[in-house]
Amino acid sequence: MRSIRAAAVGAVTLSLALAASACGGGSSTGGGSNDSPKTLTYWASNQGASIEVDKKVLQPELDKFEKQTGIKVKLEVVPWSDLLNRILTATTSGQGPDVLNIGNTWSASLQATGALLPWDAKNFAKIGGRDRFVDSALGSTGAEGKDPSAVPLYSMAYALYYNKKMFADAGIAQPPATWAELAADGKKLSKDGKWGLGAEGSNPSENIHHVFVFAQQHGADFFTADGKPDFTSDGVVTAVKQYVDLMGKDKVIAPGNAEYAQNQSVSDFAKGKTAMLLWQSASANLKSQGMSEDDYGIAPVPVQSGTPGTGAQVNSMVAGINLAVFKNTDNLDGATKFVKFMTSDAEQKILNTAYSSIPPVKTAQTDSAFNTPANAVLKDTLAKSAAALPQVADESQFETAVGTAVKGLFADAAAGRAITTDSVKAALEKAQQQMPAA
Repeated sequence: MRSIRAAAVGAVTLSLALAASACGGGSSTGGGSNDSPKTLTYWASNQGASIEVDKKVLQPELDKFEKQTGIKVKLEVVPWSDLLNRILTATTSGQGPDVLNIGNTWSASLQATGALLPWDAKNFAKIGGRDRFVDSALGSTGAEGKDPSAVPLYSMAYALYYNKKMFADAGIAQPPATWAELAADGKKLSKDGKWGLGAEGSNPSENIHHVFVFAQQHGADFFTADGKPDFTSDGVVTAVKQYVDLMGKDKVIAPGNAEYAQNQSVSDFAKGKTAMLLWQSASANLKSQGMSEDDYGIAPVPVQSGTPGTGAQVNSMVAGINLAVFKNTDNLDGATKFVKFMTSDAEQKILNTAYSSIPPVKTAQTDSAFNTPANAVLKDTLAKSAAALPQVADESQFETAVGTAVKGLFADAAAGRAITTDSVKAALEKAQQQMPAA
């Protein structure tokens, strides 16, 4: 999912919504039809620097689709702070869009509602076949052994963005490859009102993405092999503490970042207020805010050993956006045509170029437009050192519960309260108690 990008919904509300018998979608009849063949409603997630940027990117493509098919697409770009809650409301009310973006980490949770169209072999055949998509992207489309609940649209990975001039002025010759190096470099860079690293401490989903990676690096996971929450293992506690310690102990993240949740850390980096940024496919966002590509470098996210890979050397979650259809849409044929259009080679090149993301469609991904130095880091990460978040039904509750716990720990760090192993474990125990299987 995009960084984004908060999944700001209460755990209790989310649990109730997922437990409900969902019907979902653009029709209240409880099943898909073609009763409104000339219109579609599309909820797009906020991928650019602002909603207006997204509208400028998407509307010309929707107009193109209308010209080709005669189907008018009504666009709404939904902020990440609202998206999951609105989707869940739509799954229970039956009043929602025909087609929508979902963060790929939500795929299994939304699949469990029964509201989304399953992408079985027959439906995949309508858009050119399942084998058009790369395996890593398909791995985040729903629970293992079930037909995907969505189709990959944009693929992303985390990278370390660093300000070349600030590094040179501090006498730092190259970007950090380990967390120890990042902390040391960050301390050199945190001076004169500027800081070493930016973060979105009040963004539950962003918090989850980072602590998931730290947990992988400490040989831990947030769920057991049979899908039960396991938030308080030594590796998880160490991972969460290490992330929050970047503010509380290492003091390379500004205390004010504890309140960030809406791309403020990207803006700070673009304005030279911070020297480093851990973000998903940030180039287009930075460019829209006036930062030249010559001003920053892109490197793999640090790992404990300095060399990204699998297992304890994982340095990113498999990030991305999936395209889903509410199965009771009143324009089923049109929705399928729209998914085919959006995942066509031509549109994949246009849209992923606009958002500096990577096409999950194989043939589009090999296009020369995606062979930039920035994309080389992202593609290499996705291929060699990224792991998918758990594709379990309780994943969305996990993001909310643990992401909010990390938000509280950042607030403590910003206030000068000590972040200890015991305080981290207590916060995670409370989060686990909020889970349905706890």
